[in-house]
Amino acid sequence: MFARLSFVILLCTLFAFSGCSGATHRRGYDRMGGKPVYAQKKAKIGYTFSGDASFYGRGFDGKKTASGEYFDKDDFTCAHRTLPFGTKLRIVRKKTGASVVVRVNDRGPFVKKRVLDLSEAAGKALGLDKAGHAQVTATVIE
Repeated sequence: MFARLSFVILLCTLFAFSGCSGATHRRGYDRMGGKPVYAQKKAKIGYTFSGDASFYGRGFDGKKTASGEYFDKDDFTCAHRTLPFGTKLRIVRKKTGASVVVRVNDRGPFVKKRVLDLSEAAGKALGLDKAGHAQVTATVIE
C-alpha cells in the first residue's frame, strides 16, 4: 500500500514539473512578456518613424530570432515590434547623418521608449557602439 502511494505521489510530482523541464524561452524567442504581438501584414514603402534606437549582439549571436533565423551580430538586421519580417529600412542617425540599411528579422526592442534594436554591425555603422543609443529616423524602402 505504501509503495503504491509513493509511486502515485512520484508520478504526480513529475507530471506537475514536466512543463518546466523543456522551457527554452531565452532572449530571442518569446520576449514580449506575454503580450500578444500583432505584426503588420505589409509595410508601406515610404512609411517613416523616429525614436531612440540601440543595438544588441553579444550573448545573442547564433541564437534563433523571432523570425526563426539565427542571429548574426555581423549582419545588418534589426528588431521591430510590428513590422513584417524581411522589411528593409533605411536608418539615419539624426545627430550625425550616418545611415545604414537593415532588414527586420526579430521582435523588440524591450525598452519602452526605444523603436528599434539594431544588430551590432548596424549599430557600429551608426556610431552607437560609443553612444549606446541615439535618435534615429527609419524609412521603409522595401
